[in-house]
Amino acid sequence: MNRRITAANGLLSALPARAIAHRGAALRRVRVVLYITMLCLVASSCKTKQYTIVDNYMQVQTAGRELQPWKLVWQEDFNGKAIDTTKWTRISPNTADWGRHMTTADLCYDLHNGQLYLKGVQNPDTSTDKRPYLTGGVYTKGKFAFQYGMVEIRAKLECAQGAWPAMWLLPEKSDWPRGGEIDIMEHLNFDSIVYQTIHTYYTYTLKKDKEPPHGSTARMKPNDFNVYGIKWFPDKIVYVLNGKETFTYPRVAGVDPSQWPFDKPFYLLIDQQLGGSWVGKVKTAHLPVNMIIDWVRVYQ
Repeated sequence: MNRRITAANGLLSALPARAIAHRGAALRRVRVVLYITMLCLVASSCKTKQYTIVDNYMQVQTAGRELQPWKLVWQEDFNGKAIDTTKWTRISPNTADWGRHMTTADLCYDLHNGQLYLKGVQNPDTSTDKRPYLTGGVYTKGKFAFQYGMVEIRAKLECAQGAWPAMWLLPEKSDWPRGGEIDIMEHLNFDSIVYQTIHTYYTYTLKKDKEPPHGSTARMKPNDFNVYGIKWFPDKIVYVLNGKETFTYPRVAGVDPSQWPFDKPFYLLIDQQLGGSWVGKVKTAHLPVNMIIDWVRVYQ
């Protein structure tokens, strides 16, 4: 007897009952495998989403993404004819030591050959602005902020007595020092090192800057392009210079909560500063001085 399942009309031939039961069980197993496979594919596709958007501009990394490969989520190559105002705002003067000479005037900003020049210059006209020096800087406040991720900035730091270029992160919606500060890089005068530092209420006000150490230095290539960066995780911040990890600031359990204020979105600042209590006096003969930014990349 020809024992088979007729595909054309779906009728079962005279198969033994046991064979039909085995055939049915096999089909059910196939369906279960297919269903599980589909669930895995859906879960996998969800894991590829790097972030969620908050308030239309803050990119909060999806939970668990720290275990996945980095993916580029934001970049700036400075290939336009002017600073992209959808990404950046020029920094206005302020009363902080680093911001006394900041200006939005064009003489401290230049964009050509795919690079942004942030300048420190002697003020050419003190009749209306009595400050002796002017400096340029940009930030992403109100336009781009992110929680966790990797930042890389390729830049060249020109040297001068009193030059104090910096790349850093501040919280989008918290006050200093409670909100914390991540200094990706600070450079002084003619040094061949950069400073990599964490500031918080814990380190600044409570003076717990050695429990754990809140900063370090790393050797860079003076008068050449270097890539400065951090890898920011929920439990640590790892500093990176030219692809090499140089310093790690960990989250510590069982201490004052102000030790780790880094679970919220931060925005990026890049500025060429001049003078101050840390860097010292400016030598006018060394000016102008430039901080040349080639590109900026953020991954999550």
